[in-house]
Amino acid sequence: MKKILTIEGMTCGHCAARVEKALNTLPGVKAKVNLSKKQAAVSGDATAEQLTKAVEDAGYKVTSVLEKKGLFG
Repeated sequence: MKKILTIEGMTCGHCAARVEKALNTLPGVKAKVNLSKKQAAVSGDATAEQLTKAVEDAGYKVTSVLEKKGLFG
């Protein structure tokens, strides 16, 4: 299942890389951060709570988590 996280506090490429690294350290998670949209697209079995904790531990705030189902998300 794919999840789209909206994240506050990212202001530069370093911020986006830090969030992406934090998410990708979770087992089975593949994340890609889009700085201009202030979002992370995440695939894997991690829960919204686990993803939120990883982002918050990196120093940023998740404002929403949208779960997308189906072939094209």
